Amino acid sequence: MALRILQVKDGNGAVQVVAAGDEGAGHVVPGYFSSYDLAQATVARGSTLAQEVERAGRGEAVDLEAALVEGRVLMPIHHPDPAHFIVAGTGLTHLGSADGRDKMHKAQAGEQLTDSMRMFRMGLEGGKPTDGQIGVQPEWFYKGDGSCLVGPGEPLTSPVFAKDGGEEPELAGIYLIGPDGTPFRLGFCLSNEFSDHVIERGNYLWLAHSKLRQASLGPELLVGALPDHVEGTSRIRRDGELVFDKPFLSGEANMSHTIANLEHHHFKYDLFRRPGDLHVHFFGTATLSVTHGVKTQAGDRFEIDARPFRLPLVNPLAETAGSETPVAVRSL
Repeated sequence: MALRILQVKDGNGAVQVVAAGDEGAGHVVPGYFSSYDLAQATVARGSTLAQEVERAGRGEAVDLEAALVEGRVLMPIHHPDPAHFIVAGTGLTHLGSADGRDKMHKAQAGEQLTDSMRMFRMGLEGGKPTDGQIGVQPEWFYKGDGSCLVGPGEPLTSPVFAKDGGEEPELAGIYLIGPDGTPFRLGFCLSNEFSDHVIERGNYLWLAHSKLRQASLGPELLVGALPDHVEGTSRIRRDGELVFDKPFLSGEANMSHTIANLEHHHFKYDLFRRPGDLHVHFFGTATLSVTHGVKTQAGDRFEIDARPFRLPLVNPLAETAGSETPVAVRSL
C-alpha cells in the first residue's frame, strides 16, 4: 500500500502532517508541524519516511476528501524560507511532447528540423542509459523559488504582462538536500506547471520568459517509486461548462528519459546541492490545451487528476489587473 504525505490545516488553522494509504481516512502524524520537519528528521535518523510515520504513531483521523472541499489541504510540503525552495523542470521528455512544441516553433524554422525536434530525438536516442552510465542532458528550465508555488484550490495568476496563462499537467519530484549535499527524493506529486505558451510561440528563445510564472502542487506527496505507466486527465471548465478534456500519460514507459537521468542532470550542479534546500522538479508533459486551439481566460478552472494519486489538483485562473508600466532602476 502506497504511503501519501499531506499537510492539512486543523479547525484552528494550524498545519498538521497527515499520512494516508490507498483509501480511507488519513491520520495525523504526531510530533511534526510540517512535512519539511518530518523529512529532516528522516534524513537525520538515516531511516525512511514510512519508518518515521510508523515510529510516530497514529493521531486523529482526517477525512481527506472533506478537508479538500473545505479548503484545508495545503501544498504537501513547504520550506520555512521560500528562497530555499528551488523550482525547475525539464521539457521534451515525454513521447508525445515534441509534437505540440514542434508546431509552435516551425514558423520560425521554416522547413528545417526545429531545435525542439532535435532535442527530442536526442532524448529518444540517449535519454535512457544503462545502469551506471550518464545519458544525454535534457532541456532544462527555471521557474523561481517557493514564492511562486500555490496549493490546491488557490488561483494561478498571470502577471499583467502575460500573453497567455496555460496549464501543463505534470508529475513533479520533491527533494530535500541532506547535510552533506546528498539529494533525497521525498516522493512525487501532481502539478500544474503553468506557463505562457503565446510568449513561447513568438520565439522559442523566449521559453525562459514563458516559464517564469506560478505553478501549483497537488494535495499529496506519493512516497516511493512512481509507476512506470501513469494515466491522468486534464480538464478546463468555464462557467461550469467543459471546454477541454484530454488524457495525459506519464511515467517512464511514456518518457524518452529515465527519471534518474533527469535527476542527475539537475543535481550535477553544486548550487543545487545546498544543504537544507527543497527542490521541486517538473518532469514534463505531452498534453496542452493551447495545441488544441483553447484560449484560456480569467475564471477558467484547471482540473488535473491521475492514478495512483487519490485527490485531484484544481486551480482557478486569475489575471493581474492594470497595465504594464516600465520598471525604473535607481542608481546608488
